[in-house]
Amino acid sequence: MRGFGLGKTLAGALMGLALCLGSSTGLAQDEAAAAASDSTVTAKERELPPGLHVPDAARPTPDFDAASATQAYIDLLTPEQREKSDAYFEGGYWLQLWGLIYGLVVAWLLLASGAARWMRDRARAITRRPFIATMIFAAMFILANALLNLPMSLYAGFFREHQYGLATQTLAAWFGDQGKGLGFGLLLGAPLIALLYAALRRAGDRWWVWATGILFGFIVLVGTIAPVYIAPAFNKYEPLAEGPLRESLLSLARANRIPAQNVYAFDASKQTTRISANVSGLFGTTRISLNDNLLNRTSEPEILAVMGHEMGHYVLNHSTRGIIYLTLLFGFALWLTHLGLNRALKRWGGRYGIADRADPAGLPLLMAVLSIALFLLTPVSNTITRQAEAEADMFGLDSAREPHGFATAAMRLSTYRKIEPGALEEFWFYDHPSGYDRVRRSMEWLAENLDDPKVQASAAAAKP
Repeated sequence: MRGFGLGKTLAGALMGLALCLGSSTGLAQDEAAAAASDSTVTAKERELPPGLHVPDAARPTPDFDAASATQAYIDLLTPEQREKSDAYFEGGYWLQLWGLIYGLVVAWLLLASGAARWMRDRARAITRRPFIATMIFAAMFILANALLNLPMSLYAGFFREHQYGLATQTLAAWFGDQGKGLGFGLLLGAPLIALLYAALRRAGDRWWVWATGILFGFIVLVGTIAPVYIAPAFNKYEPLAEGPLRESLLSLARANRIPAQNVYAFDASKQTTRISANVSGLFGTTRISLNDNLLNRTSEPEILAVMGHEMGHYVLNHSTRGIIYLTLLFGFALWLTHLGLNRALKRWGGRYGIADRADPAGLPLLMAVLSIALFLLTPVSNTITRQAEAEADMFGLDSAREPHGFATAAMRLSTYRKIEPGALEEFWFYDHPSGYDRVRRSMEWLAENLDDPKVQASAAAAKP
């Protein structure tokens, strides 16, 4: 989540997996880009003003009512802000479908044009070693897939984001980041695809079991190296300056036994207007990070609330649990892919020159079937993540004790997330609790802690 969520440990691994495999899926797609609006939204029009906001109905008084306080927070958004937020997020539902269809068309083009067969033959002409040949094929495939997906990526990741006032990059800078991502995709993806095809050659009908284990190792690897080697390639990470905020964050970390000796700030404002923070890393690479948008445009209670949430993910072992759950989900998707691929090869394998399922030329077909399986499993993956986010929300409220900070931060995120979805809508599309749900939980927590001195102090210092 680009706000407060599981951070980059899982998101980076899953995004890396999608990039390496060249698939366009609906799995764990948070904040998907939406259909175009009829007008461009500036960041100033979309955002809440800086500072902590506490509506009169949400102040801790003897007659405090959680429902009225929740509604008062919801009413901080103007009708125009809600309209734009809903349009952005609801359009993302359709873009997930169009992304799937676009990916299927790309797969068809690679097969029908003979490009996949040509890449396989060129790779085999260079070397007869199957693993090395598959790595060469995979590198060509990743490059071709990136080029063919460029129009969709430009729309969803650049033009659409600027249209809603969520992006700050120039086109040249955006292409620079895409080039870096492609480089990591080649570095990690080519060996990964070669390993997957080694499983296809050697494990027979159980290839999907081997592939699941390989993907587990890949997710752990990316989750470990991403904070140290991948994230700094896109943003500059520097220790947070000495001062009361840094000490408060480190005190919060120590109180929750998080082995972080420093807090880092990174320059996300050069790319986006979103607020963001995370506790990321595995096996000794753990670090606390917050972006400069959160640091510069919000209040200390909001920052503490957000970081309390992030620390909750660490204390509750959400990264480890999430990796296990999502690996199992990938395993189920790969089993479905195994069944679907066998049928697809019987029908189209001869037409497209694919010898068998271990033939790398069939990778576009495999990716097409896998994309459909992952798309259909979107509600399952979202539910797994959403449950962890709800647990971290409550941990953050209990540890940071900043319900108004949490509610205000949730409202900031709601300027580009639909704040009150329907039940089915939330089940299928939301991998985080809705803004309404988060504000309501904050106010219910406040109702049980009205006499807390910290709560009283924050409310007294806040804007009405």
